[in-house]
Amino acid sequence: MKFQICLAAACLAASLPIYAANPFVPVELSDQELSQLRGRYVLPGRIINFGITMSSSWQNASGQVLGANVSMQIQQNMPKPVFNVQTYSQSGNSSENTLASNSGNGQIAGGNGLNAVQGVVQSTRSAGDYNSSYNGVDIEVAHGNTAPAMSGQPLLTASSTSSEAGMVSVSPTNGGLQLAINAKDHGVSLQQLGAGGVMQRTDISSSGNRVENIAALSVMLRENSAAAGGLDCNWNQLNALRPTGL
Repeated sequence: MKFQICLAAACLAASLPIYAANPFVPVELSDQELSQLRGRYVLPGRIINFGITMSSSWQNASGQVLGANVSMQIQQNMPKPVFNVQTYSQSGNSSENTLASNSGNGQIAGGNGLNAVQGVVQSTRSAGDYNSSYNGVDIEVAHGNTAPAMSGQPLLTASSTSSEAGMVSVSPTNGGLQLAINAKDHGVSLQQLGAGGVMQRTDISSSGNRVENIAALSVMLRENSAAAGGLDCNWNQLNALRPTGL
């Protein structure tokens, strides 16, 4: 009886994968397992700073300007991110631009499907002449051992500025951040980050406008070597991502 138990144990040991004994041997994941993994894996403690910068501006044919700049940063051991928000407006001179009297006559229809798209969405629609529009998203990954100094406060309510040209507002929405400009009869622009996606949208219904939506995401990774036993910990965390384990 003992011989049979020993024989069964020997067979079981022989059937175990080699990487169970040596966790540093590479393991190839199947397509099914890869399809269930989300995002990219980053070693624990490597991210020491994550930041977002968003900027939107609208200049109409009269030279009036509406805009906002907002930056968000979060670091290790921080319960909430901090924000720096600046909204601004500038007056223009409509008497120097003949396009001002012809603005606001365009009609834009449809486009509701843009709100249902996930991921990165960039759109510009114009129903006027001599308009320019720019949407841009940048991603920067840096390395260092010291996180940049931060100043600001949590964004709990919307911040807005109104003028003759319209209104610009920055507000938290859907677990993310939204920067919107309502340029009255000249059009609207929207820049939104959160809920698993980035949206930059501009609808222009007049002529002679210049619109910009710019977003930048920055990540700083710590420059350090793995501590003793750290590789085993990292392997166990990767192992937990597999539905059936190793």
